Order: sequence, then structure tokens, then C-alpha cells
Amino acid sequence: MPEGDTVYQAARRLDQALTGRTVERTDFRVPAYATVDLAGQPVHSVASRGKHLLMRIGDQVVHSHLKMEGEWRVYRPGQRWTRPGFQARAVVAVPGAVAVGFDLGVLEVFPASEEADRMAYLGPDVLGPDWDAAEATARIASKADVPIAVALGEQRNLAGLGNVYVNEACFVRGIRPDRATATVDVPPLVDVARRMIVANRDRIARTTTGNDRRGERLWVYGRAGEPCRRCGTAIEHGRLGRNDVELRDSYWCPSCQT
Repeated sequence: MPEGDTVYQAARRLDQALTGRTVERTDFRVPAYATVDLAGQPVHSVASRGKHLLMRIGDQVVHSHLKMEGEWRVYRPGQRWTRPGFQARAVVAVPGAVAVGFDLGVLEVFPASEEADRMAYLGPDVLGPDWDAAEATARIASKADVPIAVALGEQRNLAGLGNVYVNEACFVRGIRPDRATATVDVPPLVDVARRMIVANRDRIARTTTGNDRRGERLWVYGRAGEPCRRCGTAIEHGRLGRNDVELRDSYWCPSCQT
């Protein structure tokens, strides 16, 4: 699933292409919103909120979540799309640009007056103007019996971190992802996780090791069975989640993380 930095970059591209222009055409290819027409309305802004993307048009908000396969691409008018048309879920056209949302996991349109309430369940946005380290730390720490990787990745505690950053931050802090949150010094973990994602929000290729070479950009994520970059011990793999439906892959070094 795309993480907060990916959604942040997508929102920035869309904002640059759409904001300040008047919508010429919209096409929402989901039954609930198939009749919605925002033509003639101004695009006020496009922004990310954690892993959510909010396109503010007129007095409405087009809300999308990329989930696993979704993405937004921007084309010139008349340009051939680079993904099949049947995968398109939303089209927003303005003079000089056409934004197409493909395979969006969530797509809805609602009144702008409802945005604050609809997004209120999210924790502080790690890349947003509302970032509050103390609040995020308190929310995570309140999940005392939950594995730290689950608490850190829960969007109600801290919005924007995904599984890559969760695993990488736990490694850097020397913490096994399955440790109970009550046993973890949470503030430094939150701090390093945020510094990682902030450092990557403008990068094309994400890196947490500081090495930008292909295959050397991550410490543990996706590296099960490979040697730890610090000590050489084989990286281990497991799955953690709040329940069986929400299990996520976890990776750790059994020597460097305790």
C-alpha cells in the first residue's frame, strides 16, 4: 500500500496541474457518484491527509485512497492514457490537464463542510501542518498491550506511516516489531520514523539507509533471509496485525533488535 510520502507527492503533482483552474469535465466511474458533475467549478486545492487524497473543487471534496493498486496520473488533453481505460475510476479535466485516478481503493464525493468531521478519526499527519509529536506519542503509548509495529502503523494514532517505515524505524531504534508498546520508549521511535518519511517526501526512490543504490536502500523491509546490513545475521519475517484480516509483513534482525 502506498505510504504517506507517495500520497504527498501525488497530491503535489495534482495540485500543480489543477489548482486555480476551472473544471471542464468530470467522470466518476463508480455507481454512487456516476451522476456527479463538477464542470464549471474552481479547483481550490489538492492535498494529502495521511494516506488520503483530498481534491477540493467548488463546495465539494473528491476523496480518494489508493489502497494497494491505485494511483493518479496527469495527462495533456488528448494524450493517450498509459493504463487501460477500464481501470479508470475518476477523471477530472481542466484547461491544459486531465487527471485520471486508476484502481482507486476508495472514491467518494462529499460536501466540503464535512471534510473535518470525516477526517477527524485520523491521528496527527506526519507530513501535514497539523503534526503534533506529543499527541501522536500519547495515542501510540495508550495501546500498551499492542505490538509496537501495529500501534505505530495505526492511522488513528499517527497518519501517514506505512509498513515500510514502521519496519525500518523499528530496526533503527533496535526494537523488535512484536514487542508490546508498553515496553518501548515511544518518543524517539516516533521521531526517527517522522525524520525518515520527511527525508523521503521529495525523493523519487525511497531510502532509509542513506544509500541510493538499487537493492541497498532499506535496512530490513522485504529482506527476509538476507544478511543484516549491520551484523550479518539473517533477517527474519513474520506477520502482525490487530486481527487476522489486518495482518502485515514484519521484518527484523534477531541480533540488532531486542
